[in-house]
Parts: sequence; C-alpha cells; structure tokens
Amino acid sequence: MLVQILILIASLAGIILGADKLVDGASSIARRCHVSEFVIGLTIIGMGTSAPELVVSLVGAFEGNGDVAIGNVIGSNIFNTLLILGVTAAILPIAMTPGNRKRDIPMNIFTTLLVLGLGMTMTLLHFGDNTLSRIDAGILLALFTGYIWFSFAKGEKPEENKQPEKEMKLWAAILWAVLGTGLLIAGGKFFVSAATNIAHALHISDKFIAITILAGGTSAPELATCIVAAVKKKGQLALGNIIGSNIFNLLLILGCSAMVNPISFESLDFVDAGVLVASSLLVLMTVFTGKKNSLDRWEGVLLTLVWAGYMGWLIYGVI
Repeated sequence: MLVQILILIASLAGIILGADKLVDGASSIARRCHVSEFVIGLTIIGMGTSAPELVVSLVGAFEGNGDVAIGNVIGSNIFNTLLILGVTAAILPIAMTPGNRKRDIPMNIFTTLLVLGLGMTMTLLHFGDNTLSRIDAGILLALFTGYIWFSFAKGEKPEENKQPEKEMKLWAAILWAVLGTGLLIAGGKFFVSAATNIAHALHISDKFIAITILAGGTSAPELATCIVAAVKKKGQLALGNIIGSNIFNLLLILGCSAMVNPISFESLDFVDAGVLVASSLLVLMTVFTGKKNSLDRWEGVLLTLVWAGYMGWLIYGVI
C-alpha cells in the first residue's frame, strides 16, 4: 500500500510538472509561429492530452470491444466540458473570441450531434442500424482533417502582449512541449494504475473504480493542463485544449477506432448521450449569459455542479 501511495504522489507530481512545461512550451510555439494560443491548444495540446483516450479506444477496437471506445470518448468529453472547463473558469473567467463563438463552439456541438446521429440511426430515425461503420469513420476523419486545416488557415492571429513574456528558442519550446506531453501521459498512466491498486486494497468495487478513477484518470492531463493555463492567465489555451480534445475524441479517435472495427452504439445510454449534448450546449449558452462573450466564474461553478449531479446519478446506479 505504501509503495502505491508513493507512486500516486510521484505520478501527480509528474502530471503537474508536465502540464507546466507543456503550457510554457506551447505558448512559446504559438508566439514564434504567429498563431493564436487557442489554435495551439486546439492542436498540439488537445491532441497531446487526448493520447490516453486514443490508446484506450484503439486497443478496445482491435479487441472488438466497441463499448470501451464509445464509453471512453463519451465519458471523457463530459468530464472535459463540465468538470475541467468548469473548474478552469471558476479559477479564471475565459473570454470568448468571435472565432470561438461563431466557429469552434458550434463545431463542437455539430460534431457531437453528427457522431450520435451516425451511430444511432436506428434509434433516432428508424432505419439502418446503431453502428458507426467504416464509411461513417471516413466522414469523421475527413471532417477532422478539414477542421484542423481551417483552424490554421483562418484562425485568429495572436494578440499582442502588453507585457512581453520571456521568449525561448523554438527548439527549446518544442522540446518542452514534447517532454511535457510525455510526463502527462506517463503520469496519467501510473496515476490510474496506483489509484486502482489502492482502491482494490480498500475493497472498492470495480464498477465504482471504472466510473471514478478510470474515467477521470484518462482526462487527468487535460485537467492539469487547463488548471496550469488558468493560473498562468492563458484562458484561450485552456479553452482550445478542451474544444480540441473533444473534437479530437469524436472525430479522430472514434474515426480511427471505427475504421479498425465498426463500433456498435447499442449499449449507449440515453442519459449519457443527453448529458453529452447538454454539456456542449451549455458552453454555447455561456456566451450569451452573464458577461457577454465570456465563461464567467459562476458559469464555471454551474458546469461543475452539473457534472457532480451526473456523477451522483452514475454512482447511484452502481450502488
């Protein structure tokens, strides 16, 4: 038990250190390459922090277990939007740019509805089947490629800093971003392993472990990165990380997984699907409520409370 506790503490330290270095490196890359921090958060950080979900879903697809792939993505996106974005906004209100309002947040909603529509055609439209086919996967992958290209080509330019930050060389920024991502992934893996072993030693059920430790563990990199970004007053980078991770999960991870092995949505709970859609709509709502074009602290608290309610419902279902 003591060894597992020490591993847990060390893995948490690795996650925090990795998030700190990733944020610094990615911010410097954005300034060096003259792109916005949101785009860097959307791409480099969003993809990097979603690596655990990619591995878990692909392994599930290769083993013919589509429930793992779809459950992992749905759970992670709900966790990202409600808890991580909620906690981040509670620490630092996040200003929304015109691009966020008109393109990125609607894209998150569209991809959510598209994936559910393609995977639940029988349930929703009474034809076809509830399977994400290889053709559907091709559509998702093409859309992902187009969105990433458009984000770089048409994304907002970086704002001029009133207080210039200490600049690092491009090679150093890339190195820190890569090392930070590696620490996040390794730290997340060891955190989940140690936390699971401790939970088993305390005789906590596997279902409870899956709902809490495993679901939250694969999203630990996003949580740490967003909190560090908030502390460093880089709200756009945090928002880009969440939007990017969600779109990455829905389009690239599910697209690759379904291309390997078509994924059945038969086991997808209507409550889970509903909470997923509601979470993306709540982010759009925050643009127009409270301080306009901003995700305020009270709205962040609201998102967190919705997540707590959802978790309470899940836990109640396994007790």
